[in-house]
Amino acid sequence: MKIAVVGCGAVGSFYGAKLCRAGQETWFLLRSDYEVVKNNGVFIKSVKGDFHAFPRCAKSPAEIGVCDLVVIALKTTANDRFKDLLPPLVSSHTAILTLQNGLGNEEALAELFGPDKIYGGLCFVCLNRIAPGTIVHSAHGKIILGKYNSNSSENICSIIAETFRQADIEIEVTDNLEKAHWEKLVWNIPFNGLGVAGIAGLKAVIEGKLPGDFKIARQCLPTNELLDNDGWEDLVKELMSEVLATANALGQNLDSALIRDNINRTYCMGAYKASTLLDFENHRPIELESLFLKPLSYAQRVNVPAPRLQAMCNILIKLAELNTKTHQ
Repeated sequence: MKIAVVGCGAVGSFYGAKLCRAGQETWFLLRSDYEVVKNNGVFIKSVKGDFHAFPRCAKSPAEIGVCDLVVIALKTTANDRFKDLLPPLVSSHTAILTLQNGLGNEEALAELFGPDKIYGGLCFVCLNRIAPGTIVHSAHGKIILGKYNSNSSENICSIIAETFRQADIEIEVTDNLEKAHWEKLVWNIPFNGLGVAGIAGLKAVIEGKLPGDFKIARQCLPTNELLDNDGWEDLVKELMSEVLATANALGQNLDSALIRDNINRTYCMGAYKASTLLDFENHRPIELESLFLKPLSYAQRVNVPAPRLQAMCNILIKLAELNTKTHQ
């Protein structure tokens, strides 16, 4: 299988390196990391064993050409680049798999390439890119894979799953991709959002209002600090409950045990900073729309009270604005 990885940060580099190591013809579409990865490959420092892979490298999609599978791991803030980056990689037989966070990514791809060739994957993994071409894998690693459209090929979905399994990637196929998205949001929304908000933001979320003198702070809170404080852990659970209630109002039938399971799963991560925290600390745009505002819009649409999510979104909107101003 000829595979292109578009978005070679932590997620794209980790799974792409595994596919490359397994013998797939794996291409990385690179910008700033091009020279490093071309010359030195990709180093994965993993709790399951370190390894080194040498994917093929390209600076432009035209250098890669048409692929059997395109794996998208771009930040959702770059989704406006789909129309420029992807067409040279896609033909009638190409499957497109997005491993992105949040809601709306499959829909954006379907508008460009039709719904039948689109697949979604939810990555339950702790990864950080610590340097060009160097990724640290500290916990977990499973992907939940599903078809975006009922007319998408079951056979191709099975082939993608088996290709990933042969690359030592734990993967589970779901028949309800939308439900899987909401299950991941139960974790993503509180730990990404509250982590970025920081201590001042947490207090504002609890009070339900934005202080008039709210100032930006880059002391983001890793997962262990959010769980070390009983009041903050309660806030995490309240946000999870709002997300779960929204999903269930949409007919997804999420189990309330997800809250307990997600909390327990997070304890083993240690002082983990999710991707949104690292983006914020490094003055990069945060995935505000796909991870927070779209879920909130669904809660409002189905009349589910979500005061914690609304308050957190208000904080994140303000922080995103301040983040942009301080970097100009």
